[in-house]
Amino acid sequence: MNTSTFATPLRAMFAQRHDAAPAVVRPYDVTLILLALSLMAIGLVIVTSASMPVASRLFDNPFHFAIRHGIYLALAIGAALTVMQIPMQWWRTSNGWLLLLGLVLLVAVLLVGRSVNGSTRWLAIGPITIQAAEPAKLFFFCYLAGYLVRRYEEVTENIKGFAKPLVVFFAFAFLLLMQPDLGTVVVMLCTTIGLLFLAGAKLWQFFGLAFAGGAAVTFLIMFEEYRMKRITSFLDPWADPFGSGYQLTQSLMAYGRGDLFGQGLGNSLQKLEYLPEAHTDFIMAILAEELGFAGVLTVLALMLGIVLKAMKMGSKALQNERPFDAYLAYSIGIWFSFQTAVNVGASAGILPTKGLTFPLLSYGGSSLIIMAAAVGLLVRIDFEMRVEGIQAINRGGKAKPNRGKDKSKAKATSSAGKKKVSTVLDDVAYAVVDEEQEMNTLMDDFEQDDSASNGDNHQGKTATKHSRRTTAEEQEDDNV
Repeated sequence: MNTSTFATPLRAMFAQRHDAAPAVVRPYDVTLILLALSLMAIGLVIVTSASMPVASRLFDNPFHFAIRHGIYLALAIGAALTVMQIPMQWWRTSNGWLLLLGLVLLVAVLLVGRSVNGSTRWLAIGPITIQAAEPAKLFFFCYLAGYLVRRYEEVTENIKGFAKPLVVFFAFAFLLLMQPDLGTVVVMLCTTIGLLFLAGAKLWQFFGLAFAGGAAVTFLIMFEEYRMKRITSFLDPWADPFGSGYQLTQSLMAYGRGDLFGQGLGNSLQKLEYLPEAHTDFIMAILAEELGFAGVLTVLALMLGIVLKAMKMGSKALQNERPFDAYLAYSIGIWFSFQTAVNVGASAGILPTKGLTFPLLSYGGSSLIIMAAAVGLLVRIDFEMRVEGIQAINRGGKAKPNRGKDKSKAKATSSAGKKKVSTVLDDVAYAVVDEEQEMNTLMDDFEQDDSASNGDNHQGKTATKHSRRTTAEEQEDDNV
């Protein structure tokens, strides 16, 4: 009997269940990468448009800043690709050294740094200029994530464990205020408070730290005269529109001219050197003027997508028992969201003016490269969660198998598994054939036995009749 008669239906049933809609499993979060690339592309266009007047005056080349920004973009993408190749195990074990490197950079910038507009924030290494605060932020967040993993019980149960990372933060804050750079200190403080809260710190500790941080920032603002001028100009910029409130009033004019859909790409008036720092800290004002409310909403939606991806990634990492990855993803999400809020709020008159860039959008090599590296870290975290247990990560030993938490891996069927299933189907088909052949043999034997039994009965009946006839004839002869 042909085995294909039985194998074909079984194969069809298996194909209908598992091969009808094959799952496409990608090793990376493509949506996150597209969101980041979209912001970078929009940033290149807006930086080019906003910087052309000032570049023509300073360098006699309207595309000077655009070319530099393009180079920074290439370096940023290269940095992100490099970070994506580094296992998270390395970040977990090296966060202490990264913290030390961040401190060294902040000390070096105070000793041999270059001053621009009264602030000493840049290290010049040949043709490369590094803003030390940018890598210091990322390295501090890596250390904080590692500390929360190592000292989780201390952080959640006693004040000593809660206060230890704050001592490190105060060291960073002191060095940053010496530059001075209050904006970076505020971003790091808010990210630290948010991360400690997500890690399970007690509410009284959380509110106490928030109150103390707010009081410290208020004191620092009152201590410096130029900071107080920023606060007063923020509260009423039109009181001195050609003095302390000049930059904010020009930015508000740009927002006002933008209306719903803007004046059109390249048609901004405020970028004609009316608005200072148009292609860096106030890039959103030019974007609002040229692309309107729709353009601003689009950019904010892209950034919101990245932040939500980071927070969701952190939650998933906690479920997969990867706390370092979770806290690092949380810190990047809080960092991006708060820095975006400060940049947009300052340019729109919602917050006091601060020199913070819009992540992945504003002009600035150090900021752009570090932000892209942070996105690369998010991609790497997601990548390792997708391939956990398949020889993709190095945990210093054996990888723990995933217990069905990743639905995409459950849906994906390997070729080796399909071959095994095919072999099982063939075995089942052969077993069915053998069983039917045995049944047919048994039926044939039964029929033969039945026919033989019927023949014996017939012969017995014939013999009995013959014997009875013989006996009757003998009796009749005796009677005669």
